[in-house]
Amino acid sequence: MMLVVSGVAVAGLLFAQHNVAENVRRDFEREFQGELAALHAVQEVRHAVLAERCRALARRPRIHAALEDGALDLLYPSARDELLDVMDAGDARSREPGTFALRARYYRFLDGNGRVIPPPNAKDVGELGPREGSQLNLRALPDSPQAGYVTKGEGGAGEAIDEVIAMPIISSENGETISAIVLGFKPANFGGGRAGIESGIWLNGRLDLPSLPASARQALAVETARAIAAAGLTEGGYEVRAGGAPYMLFCKLLNPGSLFPPAYEVSIYPLADSLARQRILAWQFAGAGALLMMGAFAASHLLSSRLSKPVEKLAVDSEENRAQRYRAEAALESTSRELQRSARFSADASHQLKTPVTVLRAGLEELLAGESLSAEAREEVSALVHQTFRLAGVIEDLLLLSRMDAGRLQIQFSRLDLTPLIEAWLDDLGALPDALDLKVDADYPPSLWIAGEKRYATLILQNLLENARKYNRPGGRISIAARADGDWAVLSIGNTGRPVPAAAQEHIFDRFHRGSVGENVPGHGIGLNLARELARVHGGDVRLARSDEAWTEFEVRFRLSQASGDPSAPA
Repeated sequence: MMLVVSGVAVAGLLFAQHNVAENVRRDFEREFQGELAALHAVQEVRHAVLAERCRALARRPRIHAALEDGALDLLYPSARDELLDVMDAGDARSREPGTFALRARYYRFLDGNGRVIPPPNAKDVGELGPREGSQLNLRALPDSPQAGYVTKGEGGAGEAIDEVIAMPIISSENGETISAIVLGFKPANFGGGRAGIESGIWLNGRLDLPSLPASARQALAVETARAIAAAGLTEGGYEVRAGGAPYMLFCKLLNPGSLFPPAYEVSIYPLADSLARQRILAWQFAGAGALLMMGAFAASHLLSSRLSKPVEKLAVDSEENRAQRYRAEAALESTSRELQRSARFSADASHQLKTPVTVLRAGLEELLAGESLSAEAREEVSALVHQTFRLAGVIEDLLLLSRMDAGRLQIQFSRLDLTPLIEAWLDDLGALPDALDLKVDADYPPSLWIAGEKRYATLILQNLLENARKYNRPGGRISIAARADGDWAVLSIGNTGRPVPAAAQEHIFDRFHRGSVGENVPGHGIGLNLARELARVHGGDVRLARSDEAWTEFEVRFRLSQASGDPSAPA
């Protein structure tokens, strides 16, 4: 009996240790993959913005004229003025905090053979050394945008990697590629997330990851090169050792199909702390096992005659509990995957819709610029252009909601005066063509400082004012008032019009909800939901304060900012 009890105790401890270690590993992998997914989503958005910006530059008329007329001596002087707003002036204070650097550090044009056309003055287009400039040469002109990476500097600590985009320039006469513009950007640094991930770029056997010691960086570069050469790697992850320390390594090809040399994003996570915790856990289980063994020996001597039935019952109960836990874990895992898939689908769908809407608008505007349309057709095309702007606004709102659902929206709190925002939107409201003949009453102090971000606070105010205008009656009234109330700034926006039915009031902030009041009013049912979610991210809230036959009023609360010093973020 003593041997049976001892065996059961040891088996239970081993099983518990294995199960805990497996849960720790699974949680780590889930967190690691989540961080990588968020990092890649941000990188894809940035690459799309850069590509769209380069595509617009390639259409500049003065650049086309210099290339098609063969006036290459006028090419760079013409491009200097055209690309003035694109080049990085080096003034970091003029950039909005929290945004990525989207300004080019240099640019060059390629001739018909894909070789760099030397500029007359390198200072105007960004200076490059001979070795650096030769990396921009391509074996042929590209037919589509090409992403690549080039090394700058002469090696050692001063060497860095730049991101470049080559955009083909298409002749307006025969539709053939006559040149290409290559722009160089400073790569964005997305490392240092919640999971401690550090990211760098591998190019031509060299890893650009300054946060690592030189020995570890070189070892990781060798491991990355070995993985790429062995399996033609485009994306994958595994554990490696570098500089005597273990790491989780993830590689992803950044420019598949490009004419530039292949470059890989390398993301690493140090495993030393995780392995140390596992060793401590193993010792703890070993100590608990020793104590349990001693207790089992003592209990076996005292209760050997009565122990068989409780042991059998214990085994049955343990199996049932284990089965219930497995079912609960499976259900939770399935629910988590569904929630992540839903948020990812919403974000991906919204992001993928932006490009075709932009292309559609550009085509309609180009058609509208022509002289062959009749007055009636021109009016219809103008209406379609207006609809593309409405559609783009809806897509932006959905993308913002998906970011909040995924917990990836970060507010850059600053000390913000609410009064100029109110005045600006009242001016915009007065400039709108409106057949309702509305009267606007305003009551707010000369200044009302809150802790928030201007873009999102403006969006809250815009949605509530547009809601008050759309759901008003002819000859009605809109009231906007703001005041300080303790630690809060309270903003009230009311309007005359049909009241919200009592049965619909509890659903008025639901996404895509449109009650009977909004049947004949244009909209998509996400404005109030978006306003409330953004207010909650600010630490405040939006609520329906009143709705009856005479008046409907919404109330927004923001946290007041401190009168001096940096504002504190909401608790």
